[in-house]
Amino acid sequence: MQSLPISPLPAAAESSLQATDTARNRTFPVAVWYPEAAGASDALPLILFSHHSGGGRRASTFLTTYLASHGYVVAAMDHSEVIAPELLRQENETPEQMAKRGEGWIASRVPDLRFLLDYMLSQPLPGLRVDANRIGAVGHSFGGWTVLEVPCVEPRIRSVVALAPGGSRKRRPGIIPATAEFRWTREVPLLLVAADQDACLPIDGMYELFERAPEPKQMVVLERADHMHFVDDVEKAHEAFRTMPLEGDLAKIQADMRPITELCTGEEAHRFIQDVTLAHFDATLKGQDH
Repeated sequence: MQSLPISPLPAAAESSLQATDTARNRTFPVAVWYPEAAGASDALPLILFSHHSGGGRRASTFLTTYLASHGYVVAAMDHSEVIAPELLRQENETPEQMAKRGEGWIASRVPDLRFLLDYMLSQPLPGLRVDANRIGAVGHSFGGWTVLEVPCVEPRIRSVVALAPGGSRKRRPGIIPATAEFRWTREVPLLLVAADQDACLPIDGMYELFERAPEPKQMVVLERADHMHFVDDVEKAHEAFRTMPLEGDLAKIQADMRPITELCTGEEAHRFIQDVTLAHFDATLKGQDH
């Protein structure tokens, strides 16, 4: 893959909010990105971003900011497993306690994203309006599974981009046991972006997932890339995970990870992800061809 120059972006603004779900007694930090020049008269398409497990709302600002600079409102939250005390990791957990907590993570994900959608449609930022008829979702890893599941129950989602998503039936031990069922009752254009050297969610699982996904769908593969090429500061994130002290199944995943020097750069990966994600949403939410 050749190194591509990154051209200057139009200006994007960011706001930080707190959204309280009274039904579940949870308050979520929310980040919203939008075009700096957006006016109250402009109803802009909305993209929901769902982060990976262990991540947060600002895990992939290289993408959220980029989409906002091209005419989208982008909203991301810290998911329940980040903010709910009962879902946080505890010291000296038994396997049963860990499994129950994992079930809680899975059960919270889709409700989280539906709550975020309701919150954003309430127009929480004065002077910024979102278009309820043009809503997409993009997520990475566990967030990728989340955006694949939410169309099962949320008819307002019109387009999905899944970045190295969970949900395959070919799952490595140690990976969150969440399977995408694709109980979609309508057409939702899907773009699946995979990494060919992904040690956490290997490429054969991506093909299995894609084969089961309903039409219309497309899949593209980022070459010489691993699982952390979809987050900010790729080089640091990849090496931190590859070298941290781990045991059991996660240590086996680490053993399959190549050093970052043998993979594509974060800049190359980010440019590729930005381009294909924007092209998909422009085509499906704006009716534009690149």
